[in-house]
Amino acid sequence: MAASAMLTCALAMLAGAGVAHAAPPETARARVAHHLRQVERLSEHFEDVLGRACPRFPTPAAWDAYVDTETDQLVLLVAHLEQAWIEAKRTGDDDVRRAAKAPRRQTAQGKALVDKLATCAERNGAAFSPLEVWRRVERDVPRRQTEIALPQ
Repeated sequence: MAASAMLTCALAMLAGAGVAHAAPPETARARVAHHLRQVERLSEHFEDVLGRACPRFPTPAAWDAYVDTETDQLVLLVAHLEQAWIEAKRTGDDDVRRAAKAPRRQTAQGKALVDKLATCAERNGAAFSPLEVWRRVERDVPRRQTEIALPQ
């Protein structure tokens, strides 16, 4: 009997904890919109990069700096996409959730960027590892999410 009472109390606390983290749709919508504006800005940057010819670099260090910058922008894009979804999950509003999920298709831009960087590396006679870019994205996104998360 005591075990079932403890289980009931634990479930009630968990249910209460879920409600405590719930956000009104207006709040969630504003928080999601912030991240989606950043996603849009970064997507425009990548559209520009993808639409231009491969840049030429005088040194391997200059190439490495370029790849580092573009990879950092890719990390930031994914972090904002993920953070928008985290914010959307804090509300039961389906419209907010759909708005947060829709741009996740833009991660295809990341693949196109990595493909373009591989092509540009070849044209610059530089080394490039697509796998290293994806490893960095995977490793750095959680840290970037903490940096870009809006205060509660």
